[in-house]
Amino acid sequence: MISQPYQFYVERTDRSRNMARYYAMAIEPNLFGDVCLLRRWGRIGAKGQMKVHQFEREKEAVELFLDLLRQKRKRGYRPRPAVPV
Repeated sequence: MISQPYQFYVERTDRSRNMARYYAMAIEPNLFGDVCLLRRWGRIGAKGQMKVHQFEREKEAVELFLDLLRQKRKRGYRPRPAVPV
């Protein structure tokens, strides 16, 4: 059982380089009781790619989650700005 929800979504855009990327992560349990870190990334508007990491303990998943979060922040990924209503 996961103690709290972990979800992360960021984007990186640069019109001069024709760059429009997204990166998303979430920690969720699987059917067998293991903890999974799900990662999705690709071009905004496209299906992209997905990778699943399985862990026996939530602590290991959270450590990788936070490490990847720091890496993406360093590379210029930022939360999507709010869309005015």
